[in-house]
Amino acid sequence: MMQYYKGNETGQIPGVLPNPYYWWEAGAMFEQMIEYWYFTKDSTYNDIVTQGLLAQAGTDSDYMPINQTKDEGNDDQAFWAFAVLSAAELKYPDPPPSQPQWLALAQAVFNRQIIRWDTQTCGGGLRWQIFSFNDGYNYKNAISNGGFFLLAARLARHTNNSTYADWANTIYDWCAQSPLISSDYKVFDGSSTLKNCSDADHDLWTYNYGVFLAGSAYMYNYTNGSSVWRDRVSGFTTRTLEDFFPQANGSGNIMVEVHCEATNNCNVDQPSFKAYLSRWMATTAQLAPFTYPLIMPKLRTSAQGAAGQCSRGSGGITCGRRWYQSAWDGSSGVGEQMSALSIIQNVLIDTVPPPVGASTGRTSVGNPSAGTGFTRQDTIDGPPATKGDRAAAGILTVLLLSSTLAGAWFLFNDE
Repeated sequence: MMQYYKGNETGQIPGVLPNPYYWWEAGAMFEQMIEYWYFTKDSTYNDIVTQGLLAQAGTDSDYMPINQTKDEGNDDQAFWAFAVLSAAELKYPDPPPSQPQWLALAQAVFNRQIIRWDTQTCGGGLRWQIFSFNDGYNYKNAISNGGFFLLAARLARHTNNSTYADWANTIYDWCAQSPLISSDYKVFDGSSTLKNCSDADHDLWTYNYGVFLAGSAYMYNYTNGSSVWRDRVSGFTTRTLEDFFPQANGSGNIMVEVHCEATNNCNVDQPSFKAYLSRWMATTAQLAPFTYPLIMPKLRTSAQGAAGQCSRGSGGITCGRRWYQSAWDGSSGVGEQMSALSIIQNVLIDTVPPPVGASTGRTSVGNPSAGTGFTRQDTIDGPPATKGDRAAAGILTVLLLSSTLAGAWFLFNDE
């Protein structure tokens, strides 16, 4: 997987994958490498990972770097926050004291997203896009809101600060009463603000299920086994196994990206989605152990299938995406490699302790007011971006506006 990354080479941009990959996927890749270090204790890539994570944090240390802001969405920002929060939770080596610290970076993203919580349409929720000139601004989607929910739940457990837990409850409650989550725990892709979120795009994706599954598991653990959160964990677990481990492919035992995998029409992002569900299912098995007998057998059979897809190509290390096939399917890329690595290493979850929390060895230095000292104009009117514009994520065309938040309206009493 790291063979695709050139950001540590002379003349390249640290923290950015080459075309055709978007900025957010580099953040997801770095989280994968943090987990690789955690499972294997192999520190070969640590300096590269740390360099990339810090290089893309931006001048305000909130993962809104100038070279990406034109196209950045709330979900994009969240994936970088997931990476640095994993660094804090797994006690990955801290940055130098002069640099922003892992927990503080995640807190900054959380605080930036609070400002965007939009009660003017649909009664709440985050829009997919940060800026109004981007396609998708009028879409409140599962991954942006689920990502915000997961971030809040993880911060609640990691810091024991009830403000994060309150937000996790608020976000979940809004999602549950919106068309995003059905009464039987299906997670739909998103809903239009132009229709006041009255219906949903019913496409099903692994990572949409994963954020709500893992977020619920973190809240179950944080609340010491709340029956409310237990029911939600159970509901999402059952639905995930039913919807993404189909009988038609893999006899119900292999994880499948059902919306695009069999038809071979996955875009550049979608082959990576199984990486996140693999990660979040394993974490759920740790934090909500009653799910372990349901989750781990499916992860193990999926890992066996993935290993069979990773014996092809140059050097015999290229991975395909159809884990239910014995012959390499001919696909390759960062997403395929990331998903295979994730499912294979996460079957080792029994060999490592759970993510640390406030009372179980937390060491990363936080800053609960990070991200509140400055704000940017998040709703600039203009024409929608074209697909070509979105691909040119490295070009600066947005003027960033900074001003002090009056009274720093959102401050915590503790971390």
